[in-house]
Amino acid sequence: MEPNLDDTKIRLQKVIAAAGLGSRRTAEQMIVDGRIEVNGRIVTELGTRVDPEVDHVRVDGTRLPTARRHIYLALNKPSGVVSTLDDPEGRPTLAQYFPRKAGRLFHVGRLDINTSGLIILTNDGDFAQRLSHPSFETEKVYLVEVLGVVDNSTLKRLTRGVNLDDGFIRPDKVKLVSRTMTKTLLELTLHSGRNRIVRRLLEALGFQVQRLTRLRIGPIRLGNLAEGETRELTGKELGPLLDKAGL
Repeated sequence: MEPNLDDTKIRLQKVIAAAGLGSRRTAEQMIVDGRIEVNGRIVTELGTRVDPEVDHVRVDGTRLPTARRHIYLALNKPSGVVSTLDDPEGRPTLAQYFPRKAGRLFHVGRLDINTSGLIILTNDGDFAQRLSHPSFETEKVYLVEVLGVVDNSTLKRLTRGVNLDDGFIRPDKVKLVSRTMTKTLLELTLHSGRNRIVRRLLEALGFQVQRLTRLRIGPIRLGNLAEGETRELTGKELGPLLDKAGL
């Protein structure tokens, strides 16, 4: 007798509850209310079963990662660490922050050695490759401390954009956080993934970056994650990135 293909499937309400969106009863009500999509189709049948390895489930339009075959981590990279797994010069690398159980991990994107903050680690090679591609330009937020006073006229120039050697760049958003007689703290939001783009942008205006930290990548926020620490991405963070990567 051939195996029943439905034997590999799980009741939809169990998948929703396992994702931490409420009890099974709450999940059942979501289904009845028409809030759940499976592979692009709204499902209201409580007996619906899905394959967590294959089917795409959405709750109120937001992708729900139903299977965790891979590891997806956020790391707060300290300054002085190279964004690579091995360094011939013997400098500290990302490898020392991998959980031992994770095996080989890939990093998504890079931060230069003097920049701290958020970086994504995963053992999902397809995910890492697609999100690291230049065409993947998601919103990134940086906290920048520069030497000197960035006055209002310079802020306007920064907001309008600057011509660099490799082309024009304009931040999506420029926010003045604080300003003293000796330094200025800015929050910059950009989509560009060009090399050292924040430092080059400020240098083009005559300012030296003293400290640079990446606070956010798309839906993923650094929050209060301590330097050198990692945490798993939540379903709300991972879902939009899987969609972006086409996975």
